[in-house]
Amino acid sequence: MKLRLLLCAVALAATPALAYEYEFDVLNDSDQRIIAIEVSEDGHNWAYFDIGSGIPSGVSQTLVWDQSTNDSDCEWQFRATFQHGHVLASDWIDFCEDDVVIVFDY
Repeated sequence: MKLRLLLCAVALAATPALAYEYEFDVLNDSDQRIIAIEVSEDGHNWAYFDIGSGIPSGVSQTLVWDQSTNDSDCEWQFRATFQHGHVLASDWIDFCEDDVVIVFDY
């Protein structure tokens, strides 16, 4: 199993998320559908992120943070559950960066 995490920052300086909707992309670079994504601000308590019916293999989906996270820390961890039950966790991701892309490669 291989997990690749790609963080792209277009801006030269990191800027905190403001009160507007913050979007980021999740790329499913595997051969299985992602059926669930969970997020954690502390690495211990996890909450589900709404991804609708899932993210098909080879597809990138734009996700939007809920406004309730506007005053949260910048760093979050993600984990994806694939259709056959495998779970992959990401490294810590800094959402104060611009143009974040999370790539799950199973």
